[in-house]
Amino acid sequence: MQGYLAAVKYLESFVNYEKLNSYSYRKSLGLQRIRNLLAFFNNPQEKLKVIHIAGSKGKGSSCAFVAYILREAGFYVGLYTSPHLSDFRERIRILKPRRLNRRKPFEGVISKKELIQLVKLIRPAVKRFPGLSFFEVYTALALLYFKNKNVDFAVLETGMGGRLDATNVASSLVCGITPISYEHTRYLGKSLTQIAGEKAGIIKYKSQVVSSVQEREAAQVIQNAAVSLQARLYTVGKDIKYFNNKRRYFAIKGLNNTYANLRINLLGEHQLINATLAVGIVEALSAYGFKVGVDCVRKGLYNTIWPGRLEMLCHKPCIIVDGAQNAASAAVLRAAVRNIFKYRKLILVFGVSQDKDIRGIAAQLSGLAHKVILTAADTPRAALPASLKEYFVAKGKEIFITTGVSEAKHLALKVAGKEDLILVTGSLFVVGEFRDVYR
Repeated sequence: MQGYLAAVKYLESFVNYEKLNSYSYRKSLGLQRIRNLLAFFNNPQEKLKVIHIAGSKGKGSSCAFVAYILREAGFYVGLYTSPHLSDFRERIRILKPRRLNRRKPFEGVISKKELIQLVKLIRPAVKRFPGLSFFEVYTALALLYFKNKNVDFAVLETGMGGRLDATNVASSLVCGITPISYEHTRYLGKSLTQIAGEKAGIIKYKSQVVSSVQEREAAQVIQNAAVSLQARLYTVGKDIKYFNNKRRYFAIKGLNNTYANLRINLLGEHQLINATLAVGIVEALSAYGFKVGVDCVRKGLYNTIWPGRLEMLCHKPCIIVDGAQNAASAAVLRAAVRNIFKYRKLILVFGVSQDKDIRGIAAQLSGLAHKVILTAADTPRAALPASLKEYFVAKGKEIFITTGVSEAKHLALKVAGKEDLILVTGSLFVVGEFRDVYR
């Protein structure tokens, strides 16, 4: 479709990684540009009931859990997440209630036709407001789309930080904050307190806030922000708790109900924490008169799909892909692999963006690997595979360097035995490409 390819090319023209990585440019970021753009379209974000989630890890999974629960409760839900795995359109999707609703029949990622129409609509306005970033343009598209689709709720994942993130133009009913750790320190701050301050910047006046378990410094920042804005704060581990019997089921004691015999299809103990946060967020909507039944929560959690996060593609050999892209997420991934899987040897397929904490991520994962295959996704942000070798060579690993993800996949399958585990991680870009070439 020529029109679609042109629309994608136009959107990709905003991705200037040299500019994005410029310190002076990042310091200039604020919300005024996207506010000007959205005002041109009569502020579609003001017509939406928004749930907003920030944090360092687990944002996307938590958003997905919330959206699927609300779908089971009969709501028409818009879901905006980033980055995507294979196709830009994955960032903007709609979940439709299972009960047929002829007024709102569409479900899935934004269609190519509608993306073309939105790009045509937005282009003249973008010319009026120079300097917009790619994420600001993408976010404006999502908000316009959800408003046009008349969704009941819009669930938004922040891109980076929170206070100055483009998604923060929306006034949320409930905001969620997933575990906060060191990330993007060049832009968010060198201390956990500073980073938490940026994340807590999504809290709105007299809103409902649900926070996951946090380090002491981060928890204090969130508490202070909630108090200053007269927001009601609930915390996982204190107000909302989960109980894992290490078997197939777990339970949650929420704000309003107790949920027994719960199951999710996302692997890892950390996903139980994300699921608990999501339940707290959904329950917090009761402050605005929206109540969700126990069965809807149970079905929503079980039906949640979130590709690329501890996802198993094959059994013999076992192939696991996970988009862990900071040291804290890599530590969670390491623990999950050790606790869940049994294998003879682990072959690590590793590629990462150059602006990430490469040393920190590699330090968490190198101890797992018997062999390391270094690669790079097809993006200007990717670190050169050869430059990654120094982070593994001191560990005495057998190291292979490849030119791309397809070559890495073929090599991994060649060196792996049936009882081995292939772990693909370091970047969602790498995970997305690997899933595509594998399929």
